[in-house]
Amino acid sequence: MGRLDGKVAVITGATSGIGLHTAELFVAEGAKVVIAGRRVPEGEALAKKLGASCIFRQTDVTAEDQMKALIGLSVEKFGRIDCLFNNAGGPAQTGGIEDLETERFDAAMATLVRSVMLGMKHAAPHMRRQGSGSIINNGSIAGRLAGFSSSMIYSAAKAAVIHLTKCVAMELGEANIRVNSISPGAIATGIFGKALGLPVEAAEKTPAVMREVYKSAQPIPRAGLPEDIAQAAVFLASDESSFINGHDLVVDGAMTGGRNWSQQQQGYVALKKAFDQGGG
Repeated sequence: MGRLDGKVAVITGATSGIGLHTAELFVAEGAKVVIAGRRVPEGEALAKKLGASCIFRQTDVTAEDQMKALIGLSVEKFGRIDCLFNNAGGPAQTGGIEDLETERFDAAMATLVRSVMLGMKHAAPHMRRQGSGSIINNGSIAGRLAGFSSSMIYSAAKAAVIHLTKCVAMELGEANIRVNSISPGAIATGIFGKALGLPVEAAEKTPAVMREVYKSAQPIPRAGLPEDIAQAAVFLASDESSFINGHDLVVDGAMTGGRNWSQQQQGYVALKKAFDQGGG
């Protein structure tokens, strides 16, 4: 028996990375899913792989009519929507405040924040009629603390997502609709390559490099994987989390917990050495 048996979910940004692995896991746990993304070949290939339990729809998550149609497709084809995972995103402009371009700022906010608002806006009426539902928004540790993204726009956008999640949770919770966010840490996906300006195809080949780069960035001695976020999404979509609402679930191996133990101890050793030399 799957943890999501009988449930229907919509997952945006499902053609790669976290969204792709979440779609695979949701289906494995018994759910039917409607997946969305911009890249048609990848989306259709995933839908074919997952079979009758999966439908793909090409979607621009910043366009209200397309998001409304995406949510509607779930109800039309499967009769309901039990979970919405607002996962779609992308990198934002890097650099200091004086060099930011207004148009790129607006585009990033549309992709990272407006899309989340649109998904919740159009899922809510269906979930109200059902009397239940779980909305999951993809946040980031960069939205909780400064300095965890190469882009201050991305950080600000994710902070907005985390707080918007809590605000909407207070409203929709009264209708038995739970709204939570997941804040990933250093997850090995192509988004880092995209942030550095690599073409999409090249960026999608970088996760292996990211696994090496980030294996010592947190106490857990490995980089985060898309599967780690997918497992968290299954929990929040399932009835196991029926009393969790308005929560930001951090999945970062304790990267934001503080200074790593070994680094702290090395600092003490260096300090003691300095004291010894100074006292000599």
